[in-house]
Amino acid sequence: MAGRLSRRVLIDHPGGPEVLRVEEVEVGAPGAGEVLLRHTAIGVNFIDIQHRTGRYPLPAYPAPLGIEGAGLVLEVGPGVDTVRPGQRVVYSFPPVGSYADLRRMEAGHLVPIPEGIGDDLAAAAFNKGLTAHYLLHTTYPVQSGETIVVHAAAGGVGSLLCQWASARGARVIGVVGSTEKAHIAQENGCAAVVIHPQEDLAERVRALTAGAGVPVVYDSVGRDSFEASLRCLRPRGTLVSFGTASGPIPPFDLFRLNTLGSLYVTSPAYVTHTQERAELLGRARDLFAALAAGTLRVSLGKIYDLADAAEAHRDLQGRRTTGASILRPSGA
Repeated sequence: MAGRLSRRVLIDHPGGPEVLRVEEVEVGAPGAGEVLLRHTAIGVNFIDIQHRTGRYPLPAYPAPLGIEGAGLVLEVGPGVDTVRPGQRVVYSFPPVGSYADLRRMEAGHLVPIPEGIGDDLAAAAFNKGLTAHYLLHTTYPVQSGETIVVHAAAGGVGSLLCQWASARGARVIGVVGSTEKAHIAQENGCAAVVIHPQEDLAERVRALTAGAGVPVVYDSVGRDSFEASLRCLRPRGTLVSFGTASGPIPPFDLFRLNTLGSLYVTSPAYVTHTQERAELLGRARDLFAALAAGTLRVSLGKIYDLADAAEAHRDLQGRRTTGASILRPSGA
């Protein structure tokens, strides 16, 4: 049986947005444990930029890009009983390759999209929402009444972290880079907002906590915020470093954690918190319920044609985006 033709975006080597190119390929029938998926919406995430630049190296080149997508199951391979043809599904999981009209995908990574949740919303919220879920519920379980610090409080994951933590009864200090983004952080439930580096983050946090510091800082910025984040923590506090948007964190003398108050630093990965299907489904269930209830709000940003993925990368990397960006496959 002949395969189906599909566009896909790939790179021949790491580099800037200009290395992204589009090619047409034939996608064959799904094998054992696989499905053939027609994408209807593709999420654009900062990790895609990290893959493109080589910050997170890909195993071989040429290499496709993209880890997140929503779409319709067209066919299922032998042994697949978790999803069925005609079902709407969403995923965010390796291997890379979601920047495509069609793809074959392991069925075990797909999650059915419930009624009432659109494909665009699912593709925009899934990776960011599941990340926020494990950060708040597993990495450091935030309790009602705690004061916490969230960097990039107007960004994709940061927005959801702030909303969800606030709904759990936490007092959130959001960190942003501009006055415009401060307003977005306040809309996301932040009780206080710090514009960093214009303001001294640790000094403001100490003032807002009567000198005590906070039990946890969620930091997706990396190099430019690492030191300030450490200085925000109370004794035995935890720095959750889950991104390096400003660049990798330089080598660090671990004994400083001792002298700063027996601090903890962790770097949790998405894959290790979603690899087991029961855990994946549980987190997804909580996310969809929070979206349906209005506890979480996801702002959909600009929609780009799949062929304009380079433009989407330039906008995201240049911090010109608001809301979650989406790539639109052909015919969707």
